[in-house]
Amino acid sequence: MRDLHVTLFGKFCVSVDEDPLAGLDASGKVQQLFGYLLLHRERPHPREALASLLWESGSTAQSRKSLRQTLWQLQSALDVAGCGAVLHVEPDWVQINPGLDFWLDVAVFERVALSAQGIRGRDLSPAQAAQLAEAARLYQGHLLEGWYQDWCLLERERLQHIYLDLLDKLMAFCEAEARYENGVRYGQAILRHDRARERTHRRLMRLYYRAGNRSEALRQYERCAAALAEELGVAPARSTTALYDAIRD
Repeated sequence: MRDLHVTLFGKFCVSVDEDPLAGLDASGKVQQLFGYLLLHRERPHPREALASLLWESGSTAQSRKSLRQTLWQLQSALDVAGCGAVLHVEPDWVQINPGLDFWLDVAVFERVALSAQGIRGRDLSPAQAAQLAEAARLYQGHLLEGWYQDWCLLERERLQHIYLDLLDKLMAFCEAEARYENGVRYGQAILRHDRARERTHRRLMRLYYRAGNRSEALRQYERCAAALAEELGVAPARSTTALYDAIRD
């Protein structure tokens, strides 16, 4: 069987032996069906549920017909590419083959994040931190950028939350290990997604100060205050202001 490689972070991309899979660009619904099945690969999906999810505006008969046609297009593209039995298709349900050996960025990302669940960043081993850093690099953009279906938006928010938690752990690990420059990069990445995340601003202040850059630590407080005022209409918490005072004095 040929090597199937799927990327869902950023732009949806499917390749077989490093060549783009042909037949998925003909219809946006083909991509949407495949993307949904990949995100929810752990269970079978009733055809009726898939039809109503992807074709909300049509009648039940029209939706089921559209699903049959789209499913045929997807299977044809995978069969022509020689990917093997990617889908399990039955009269009443459809599922990604649970025994299929393929690479999916979201699956790798979730597996690594789950392995570190419940472990504080400062308690990570160097090997665990390296795995988390590799997983973070898989997050090349928001999930399925350019897609705005409700089911996609929910998954996008869930995975972004995991990503930010992962970066937060890496930031704490870097602080504990005195890897201040790396910790700053992780903190800046967090703030690109959530500029009003106050605890990240505080940790950046500490990282800058411990790295010997007192002036940048004080400037980080000003950035924090501005972000909180603009995004939430609030002032920094007492703990943040106390840290600022301690660094300044």
